[in-house]
Amino acid sequence: MELKSFLHRLTLGMPRDAVPQEHIELLEDLLLTPALKVRETEYKLDSKYRFGTVDVSRNGKGYLTVIGDRNDKDLLIEPHDLGGATKGDIVLAKRLFAKGRPKAKVVLVIKKAFDVSVGYTKKAEGKVILAHVKTDLPIDVALSQKELAAMDSGTVLKVDNYTMQVKEVLGLLSDPKVDEKISMAIYNKKERFPRACEEEAKRHGDFVDKNDYSERTDLTHLPFCTIDPPDAKDFDDAIFFDIQTHTLYVAIADVSHYVTHGSALDKEARERGFTIYLPHKSIPMLPRSLSENICSLRPDEDRLAFVYKITLDPASGESLREELIEGVIHSRRRYTYDRIDQFLEGDFSGKDATDDEILAFLLPLQKFLAKIREKRLQSGCEFRNEEVRMQLDENQNLIGLRVEHETPSHALIEDAMLLANKAAAKAMEKGIFRTHERPSETRIDELLEDLALIGIYTDAKTDNIYALIRSLQKNADEKGIREEVDKLIIRAQKQALYSHEDSGHFGLGFEHYTHFTSPIRRYSDLIVHRLLRAQLRHNTKAKEDILKDIDVVAARVSELEREAAKVEWDYMDRKYARYADAHRGEAFRGRITEAERVPIVHFEEGLLQGARAFLLDYDVDLFAEVRVEITDVHIAQAKIIGTIAEYLRDDV
Repeated sequence: MELKSFLHRLTLGMPRDAVPQEHIELLEDLLLTPALKVRETEYKLDSKYRFGTVDVSRNGKGYLTVIGDRNDKDLLIEPHDLGGATKGDIVLAKRLFAKGRPKAKVVLVIKKAFDVSVGYTKKAEGKVILAHVKTDLPIDVALSQKELAAMDSGTVLKVDNYTMQVKEVLGLLSDPKVDEKISMAIYNKKERFPRACEEEAKRHGDFVDKNDYSERTDLTHLPFCTIDPPDAKDFDDAIFFDIQTHTLYVAIADVSHYVTHGSALDKEARERGFTIYLPHKSIPMLPRSLSENICSLRPDEDRLAFVYKITLDPASGESLREELIEGVIHSRRRYTYDRIDQFLEGDFSGKDATDDEILAFLLPLQKFLAKIREKRLQSGCEFRNEEVRMQLDENQNLIGLRVEHETPSHALIEDAMLLANKAAAKAMEKGIFRTHERPSETRIDELLEDLALIGIYTDAKTDNIYALIRSLQKNADEKGIREEVDKLIIRAQKQALYSHEDSGHFGLGFEHYTHFTSPIRRYSDLIVHRLLRAQLRHNTKAKEDILKDIDVVAARVSELEREAAKVEWDYMDRKYARYADAHRGEAFRGRITEAERVPIVHFEEGLLQGARAFLLDYDVDLFAEVRVEITDVHIAQAKIIGTIAEYLRDDV
């Protein structure tokens, strides 16, 4: 059970025999306080106490957002009553009854928002403090003023939030190479694997010989290929299409063969959850001897794979039959998206006999999947998405950008993977699913009101939300602000999550959906593979072991997904900030993407393309094109401050 749900149930009253195993230790801690009442059949929170999440303002005062259905207003927590709690912590607090605003005092920190804090030394009010790199608020640390003063200004420290001890000196804020350590440390991520994991990974060797796997289906005669970005090193998926039978083979690296349930590798992968991708390197979920070698579907080498064999109706594109195979494949070629796009555009320069063999099925497959996509989008959403790829020098300074848009080659692979993911979801009765809820009517109404302010309207009815979204996108296309409007539409929707309940995926328009196709870099996919293998082999015991805490695992994987994304975003923000710091006083073209609260511009030119700046101007127009002068940069917070130098276009 997710922690906040557990605390909510305790607030209302929870049967004593219904406490989940994972929260027994917390229950024992709560029983040591006077806050929890023990009745004959239940545990219940005393009315003088509240469970909640702490926020801390710049003046050091805290505010408690109460968990539960009491409709309480935020409770004020004076600095001396925070009890060591910091922003984002989940706490038990006692109501303080006095005149004025309702207050509270933290009694117990139940869960820290982060296990560590990252701060840098600086002078403030005549003394040296450790300031948090994200908030600039002081961090309590078990160092004397003399010890802090002895450090160079801008020394970056990683601090244990429970003991206040310094865990690591990361470097100096003036060094661009410290950015990687900061971004990783903020979310307590690590690159190095424990020795047990490395040794376990290396025991699997460096190659696969299909003759050692006679129990598997030999598919090495089929000309599979992989299609990935040019800098990819871990190849999860390969495809082949039998044009005679309209059968699509989606081969996925069989990571579950090497990473078994409960092993050292499994425990580490479960803790990491995802591979983190930085511009200059990846921080893998699995040791590189697995992720970039024995598991990776490298060309011209035998590899173990889980293969979905999907027979499609040539007329409708509907799946007629889906068969999961434990196989061995031998990829013929590793392609980049750019190379496949060249082929799809009719440029066949430099092709050889292997290309001919693959293109004989790849070109018909692309046309076939394009028709399936067109049909799918009648009951699903499609958003324009651009991805900024940074180029760094040897000192990790920003020296180049490449903006990637979805191309036909991207769509080809995505549509093939969607079919495999759908097939995997349908095959599982219980498991871990990728879910996305339909947006609420309230959020849709708010979206329509916001878009009306910039002249985007629709006559489509809200009962057909997909038609409504397509209508808004068409209007946005005409005004040349499609990507910006897409972002607003996405913001109006709920976030996609991992769940143990198969509730469907609104954005894709699928009743059943999971993630099956990337087990090298996503822990959720590895779990799905194990479940499907257990079902194939009718191994009830293995299936029960995997499912016994699947709800907890799903919730944790969702958290880890968000953390991995935040690490990537934070690192890029730091690179942008350093570049902006070197260009103070210069103006760059951008577009206003937030007009309320603190106005925000996203730059659209130069090496700041994709970066955001917080504006000192307050009377701004949403989506207006402007030139913004960089007036200030906060390197520690990775924050760019600017002011509008010129309006270029505001008649959107």
